Amino acid sequence: MARTEISTLGEFGLIRHLTEKIEIKNVSTVKGIGDDAAVLDYENKKVLATADLLLEGVHFDLTYVPLKHLGYKSAIVNFSDIYAMNGQPKQIIVSLGISGRFCVEDMEELYAGLRLACDVYGVDLVGGDTSVSMTGLTISITCLGEGEKSKIVYRSGARENDLICVTGDLGAAYMGLQLLEREKNVYNGEKDFQPDFSGKEYILERQLKPEARKDIIEILGNTGIIPTSMIDISDGLSSELLHISKESNVGCRIFEDRIPIDYQTAAMAEEFNMNLVTAALNGGEDYELLFTVPLGLHDAITEMKGVKIIGHITKPGYGNLLVGRDGGEIELKAQGWQSL
Repeated sequence: MARTEISTLGEFGLIRHLTEKIEIKNVSTVKGIGDDAAVLDYENKKVLATADLLLEGVHFDLTYVPLKHLGYKSAIVNFSDIYAMNGQPKQIIVSLGISGRFCVEDMEELYAGLRLACDVYGVDLVGGDTSVSMTGLTISITCLGEGEKSKIVYRSGARENDLICVTGDLGAAYMGLQLLEREKNVYNGEKDFQPDFSGKEYILERQLKPEARKDIIEILGNTGIIPTSMIDISDGLSSELLHISKESNVGCRIFEDRIPIDYQTAAMAEEFNMNLVTAALNGGEDYELLFTVPLGLHDAITEMKGVKIIGHITKPGYGNLLVGRDGGEIELKAQGWQSL
């Protein structure tokens, strides 16, 4: 495939090239790319804003992460933060630091992933910036969303006896990362190397191409349920539970046998001789939703597809505990991803 050096287009030429086919989807986007700033109009809605910074060698490894997947994931992690507020993502602003080893075609792949995520989730890409980077690829994304004042959910609303709920399953993304790292170490520059990924497609997809839980937010909205607190699981279940406990000034009690775990995750943990529950509690990057609801909604939550009740909120003096299969109690600790 032909390689087009970025220098042949220049900064503004590259931006035009990557964004010329972007179409506006949201009425709140008055003006997107092409001026000094985007113009947005949310009328009587509350504006939600979040940002994520992804650094090559810290947050991703291009040895095994395709650029299109990286673009998709970069957008998804921001959408997930907006959904965790019970809101809807509407616009993203993408800024890139690009080192000299990348060409125009590489950036086309990255933007193909970004645009796909925006198309799937109905989000507009409305601006950004590019710069030369001396330390590899840097991706900075700001996501703007909207939420109704009465329906926005914070981390600070959990109350005693609330049910603790999680969506999907946990630990798969972490085990996918362990698999990729193992195959990278085996590869070690070997010519014609073929990694062994058979039967492990699910955990790889969870790591390389995660999805945000827009579907759950829609289900909650359609059933009229507003969680008392909510957070997305990016740094691990333990860390996120402790965030809710601290911000809400409560304790929590979850049960080991109720934590949802996929078969491929369990099989991979056994192959690595790793503790499965530790992977589920501390792995991170699942981008599932952790939320609490009043006890009276037990039956409604039980009938909700893709959601599982794993415990309940307690008084703050009772601490934050994991109840094992044998009935023993272990204090939860934040052992997930630390960026600093």
